[in-house]
Amino acid sequence: MRTLLAAAALLAATTVAHADHHHAGPITVEDAWARASASTAQAGAAYLVLSTHADQPDLLVAGSTPVAERVELHTHLMEDGVMRMREVEAIEVAPGTPTVLEPGGLHVMLMGLTTPLVEGEAFPLTLVFETAGEITVDVTVQSIMATEHDGHHGHGAHGTMN
Repeated sequence: MRTLLAAAALLAATTVAHADHHHAGPITVEDAWARASASTAQAGAAYLVLSTHADQPDLLVAGSTPVAERVELHTHLMEDGVMRMREVEAIEVAPGTPTVLEPGGLHVMLMGLTTPLVEGEAFPLTLVFETAGEITVDVTVQSIMATEHDGHHGHGAHGTMN
């Protein structure tokens, strides 16, 4: 009986540890999170880590979610000494190097929020890849002051944009 209980506990721990990993073909999405928003906020952002096990890169080209009217792919660029956010057409996911979407870098913008992002809740986000197709992930809403996902695995900030 103890062996059965120990096995069940190990299985439960393994399931929880991998609950924030989602796959679509060779694409893996990990650590999807967003900051809580004020009740009047019109925009928010989602952050995550993308990787591929394919031999060729793939491109994140679009997204959708019921919590926003539209989803845009963005980056931050330094222009004339000022950090500015800019929309990009796609975000490359290259083999062998995680593409980290994080505050101050590449990210998924949620434009026209239809509901506030509430700390402790989650929402679905569908990501569209050029080759792998669609994958829907659960985005965990953290504190408005969060700087990274609580379960962040320490990936380096990599990724390119088109």
